[in-house]
Amino acid sequence: MESMLNKLKSTVTKVTADMTSAVMGNPVTREFEVGRHIASGGPGMCWRIYNGTKKSTKQEVAVFVFDKKMVDKYQKFDKDQIIESLKRGVQQLTRLRHPRLLTVQHPLEESRDCLAFCTEPVFASLSNVLGQWDNLPSPVPTDIKDYKLYDVETKYGLLQISEGLSFLHSGVKMVHGNLCLENVILNKSGAWKIMGFDFSISSTNPSDAEPKYSCKEWEPNLPPLCLPNPEYLAPEYILSVSCDAASDMYSLGVVMHAVFNEGKSVFQVNKHDIFKSFSRQLDQLSRLSPTMLNKIPEEVREHVKMLLSVTPNVRPDADQMTKIPFFDDVGAVTLAYFDSLFQRDNLQKSQFYKNLPKVLPKLPKRVVVYRILPALTSEFLNPDMVPFVLPNVLLIAEECTKDEYVRLILPDLSPVFKQQEPVQILLIFLQKMDLLLTKTPPEDIKNSVLPMVYRALEAPSIQIQELCLNIIPTFANLIEYPSMKNALIPRIKSACLQTSSLAVRVNSLVCLGKILEYLDKWYVIDEILPFLQQIPSREPAVLMGVLGIYKCTFSHKKLGIPKEHLAAKSLPHLVSLSIDNNLNLNQFNSFMAVIKDMLTRMEAEHKTKLEQLHSMQEQQRYHQITLSLLSSSDMSLTLEEKQRLAKEQEQAAKLRNQPALAPQSIKPSTPSAQAKDLTSCLLNNMTSLGSLSLTSPPRPGLIQGSTISAYPSTTPMGSMVSNGYNPTMGFQTGGLGMRPPGPGLYGGMATTTSTPNFGALTHNQGSTNTPDMSLDF
Repeated sequence: MESMLNKLKSTVTKVTADMTSAVMGNPVTREFEVGRHIASGGPGMCWRIYNGTKKSTKQEVAVFVFDKKMVDKYQKFDKDQIIESLKRGVQQLTRLRHPRLLTVQHPLEESRDCLAFCTEPVFASLSNVLGQWDNLPSPVPTDIKDYKLYDVETKYGLLQISEGLSFLHSGVKMVHGNLCLENVILNKSGAWKIMGFDFSISSTNPSDAEPKYSCKEWEPNLPPLCLPNPEYLAPEYILSVSCDAASDMYSLGVVMHAVFNEGKSVFQVNKHDIFKSFSRQLDQLSRLSPTMLNKIPEEVREHVKMLLSVTPNVRPDADQMTKIPFFDDVGAVTLAYFDSLFQRDNLQKSQFYKNLPKVLPKLPKRVVVYRILPALTSEFLNPDMVPFVLPNVLLIAEECTKDEYVRLILPDLSPVFKQQEPVQILLIFLQKMDLLLTKTPPEDIKNSVLPMVYRALEAPSIQIQELCLNIIPTFANLIEYPSMKNALIPRIKSACLQTSSLAVRVNSLVCLGKILEYLDKWYVIDEILPFLQQIPSREPAVLMGVLGIYKCTFSHKKLGIPKEHLAAKSLPHLVSLSIDNNLNLNQFNSFMAVIKDMLTRMEAEHKTKLEQLHSMQEQQRYHQITLSLLSSSDMSLTLEEKQRLAKEQEQAAKLRNQPALAPQSIKPSTPSAQAKDLTSCLLNNMTSLGSLSLTSPPRPGLIQGSTISAYPSTTPMGSMVSNGYNPTMGFQTGGLGMRPPGPGLYGGMATTTSTPNFGALTHNQGSTNTPDMSLDF
């Protein structure tokens, strides 16, 4: 298997090399680069078709090459006749100029090895498309192998052939003489073109109204390339040695039959007994079976039957065929109109282009991209037509892949991006900005698309500025962040500050508010919020736009405003704006709602911060006291006593952190009860300190602003209640608030040089000589 593949590969390589060497010796290569073998066509499929480019202009062309080695098997006389016939056909085609005929770009050149000439870019012959792959490269190109004709292409193609025949018959008084599939060429845009004028016959009296054509008798001994294709010839060619324009119409009927029957002609002709074959064919044509035409569309079936009539006078002429209802298809009419645009004025073109968006969705993509798009982009050279053409081009771009867009559309759009007049061009582009940013490569976006947006923001037209500002948020997510930060936002800010239009200023603020989510938090705080204070006007719409940006920034989960900025800049600015006399009640309420939300959050955040800080300080102080107690050098305290003292310190810290009781919840008690409770509390606390060493570190005071005597007093304490309440003075601010630790173990107790006899407090409570004890608040 591998050896067979290698053999095939070597054969193809050899043939390609031979063909390339044959072309290289031809003068046509002086001006044209010859590329890949793409198709075949012409009489007997003898012409190989290559793609190529003109060296000087890089213009794309097709190079037709006939290798003389193909006729080496013939005698010199036959060989010369074949060469002369082919040369005659190309020379005739070169002299004729019509949109329905293949356009020759460079005339025939002959070398020792080949004949060659150049034409407009070509896709393939109609014969290739319908499955005849003679003289094609191996393997057959995929684009030809998989090519399927759409109905609109078939209809319009047959219409083009009819128009071409009408030109030959009426315009130049000529009969083609060999109209067949291989002599119909599809150019690169899909248009059907006629070639193969090797056997064309010109009228002997072109000036007369009735042209006359002289027909040569069929010579079966000539090589096939010296004879027309007999399967497409009218019976009168062979049987009566006569021809006229109706003979070409018979050939058109066979072509139409073949197009709808996968390339098969009406009859197969025995070339060895041509006369007998045509006699039999004549009988069959006289009683044409309906089954022979069943694949032909019903609306054109009768016309094809008339074209295949034995009697030439029954056949419709070319001009009549162009007017049959079969060709009134909307797609065919649209394509026909494009081909005649050069005859239309701007007004007619503009009306046509306005209605074109309704037709484009009904046409196959291949037809739109390769037939209609080139015609549209050619109109970009006419500035007045660009606003009418551009919407259609962008509509086609939506249906194209990114690769097709870059390859087929972007090169023609790039110059249009830079056009500033008429202004409708900019408006159309802005409306399709999402399409442009999605399919245009990043480098072209940076160099062509975004500069157009920047020009729109700086345009003198208020309408363009407004439209641009309204559209920017719809594609902001597609813009790279550096471009947005360094180029787009500064221009929006500039438009807002410099404009004299209220609408532009408000739309600038709305635009900024909508694209905040695509910006960095600190960029917004450093660049956007300070910019709001620079806006000079105080119209309600502007103030509400400013409020909207503050609100979006404040409430957005990704952004937010720090409390420091709220306190120092945002709130002062908003408060000053909120009392503007231009605001109505609802607008003022909107300001106050945002301001209150900001105050609430600022209060909550700062309070939380202070609480956390306070908690940390208390924990740190508690740990310091605990460590001091545990590291004390007084061995008189056992470990259990130290742990108990630490626990008491923790409870004391908790008591200090408890909020004061609300005034309405305090019920004054009797003086004796108050004194009794306070005395009991002090006795209990002081008893617990009986075993402390004088070297113990100080502990925070329990009562601020009071002095505690060494002994409790039995004196009535009616003037003092818990929580700082004095019956005669109400609540005191000093109350029972805490103070920093004093020099003693408790803030209100002085440290002496000797250990007090705390034990006596418990034994002498009932003594009549009780010392005085007072608390100063």
